Amino acid sequence: MSQKNETAVLVLALLITLGLVGGVYWWLARSFDIRLGFISNNQSQSNLQSGAFTFASVQEIPSGLFSYGGSTTWAPIRKEVDSQIKTTLPKFQLRYTHPITGTPGSGSGIKMLLNNQLAFSQSSRAVKDKEYQQAQQRGFKLQEIPVAIDGIAIAVNPNLKIPGLTLPQLKDIYTGKVTNWQEVGGKNLSVIPYSRTLAAGGTVDFFHEHILESENFGSNIEFVVDTTEGLRKVTQNEGGIYYASAPEVVGQCTIKPLPIGRTSNFIPPYKNPFIPPSQCPKKRNKLNTEAFKSGKYPITRRLFVVVKKNGQIDEKAGVAYADLLLTDEGQKLISKAGFVRIR
Repeated sequence: MSQKNETAVLVLALLITLGLVGGVYWWLARSFDIRLGFISNNQSQSNLQSGAFTFASVQEIPSGLFSYGGSTTWAPIRKEVDSQIKTTLPKFQLRYTHPITGTPGSGSGIKMLLNNQLAFSQSSRAVKDKEYQQAQQRGFKLQEIPVAIDGIAIAVNPNLKIPGLTLPQLKDIYTGKVTNWQEVGGKNLSVIPYSRTLAAGGTVDFFHEHILESENFGSNIEFVVDTTEGLRKVTQNEGGIYYASAPEVVGQCTIKPLPIGRTSNFIPPYKNPFIPPSQCPKKRNKLNTEAFKSGKYPITRRLFVVVKKNGQIDEKAGVAYADLLLTDEGQKLISKAGFVRIR
């Protein structure tokens, strides 16, 4: 056989091999929802590599009682997940722990983790540079593992008749530049913006950084203790507006979740058609999960398990908890809790 023919045969064999490899990958991707680039350096990998689909199939679960804390946004997930973990893995005991002073939240949870008060924490915002630096100063690293997608929804009074708000308009309302609904297409009515304080947790932190672009809240902001009070205030005042995690807002009967857009192309946080308060609670609005997952809805974020990388049992507990949430069983429970599964 000539050298030219040998080369042609080798090229053909290589192409056939690449085709077979590609076909196998395509089949695996279809069967197991594998995506190129899905596993990042900051993400737990053991769960996906081991092919775990249920809690019982996750490997390297430590035994003992582990304290964790953090974001209040996570409350619906804790309600669904922790009881199932207790049933399936009784030796992996979890205890949600409040801070000794102040209110629970993403920031306080990470602070408690840094101070060795928790095994791991839950956060509705990314870890900040200064928190990474504080960990390094203490001789360890922090790892954030994304496990779910959440949106922030804007609540207004049902009697307020506007089609939606753009992100710049939302910023102007909360920085005090817009004080009357007439300025954004509504009627002549004073805007009453409600918010929790910056110290309250990850949702306010995220809103302040990404929507207000770290500008100060306006002097007209009325601060509330929690989301329950914020939504009640909006119900009582036609000019009221409040923001919170979408699962806490969208299904409520006494307020109206407002469509939001980067420009005038407003995207609702709920599935159309909108269910008015008069039909609630027999019917309730459902989350617009597709818009959250695709990024069409403009205010979305990821929820993280924050792990202390110190080679000790606390690290194993945090990674195990994230692995459990990244199983198919865990992702289904996250969806049941009203959030968007990340895989």
